[in-house]
Amino acid sequence: MIDWSKIIVGTALVAAAIWLFVDIRDQGAESVRTSIERQNNEAGNTADGARSAYDRCLDGGGLWNFGAGRCDGPAPRGGD
Repeated sequence: MIDWSKIIVGTALVAAAIWLFVDIRDQGAESVRTSIERQNNEAGNTADGARSAYDRCLDGGGLWNFGAGRCDGPAPRGGD
């Protein structure tokens, strides 16, 4: 005769092990997604700051030095 209680317990243990594996894998994937999202947000904030600095430089009559990444003050005037 088949001992159904052992089959049920064994099936439950296998199901629990599979569930645990899937849960740990999903938590790891979520951690990686969160890390990438934070990096993307930081890059976006940095780009916004740089764009704002560039706009402020031009609005103030400055000349943006792309090589140095900064405003070099007012644009030089030509000799009239």
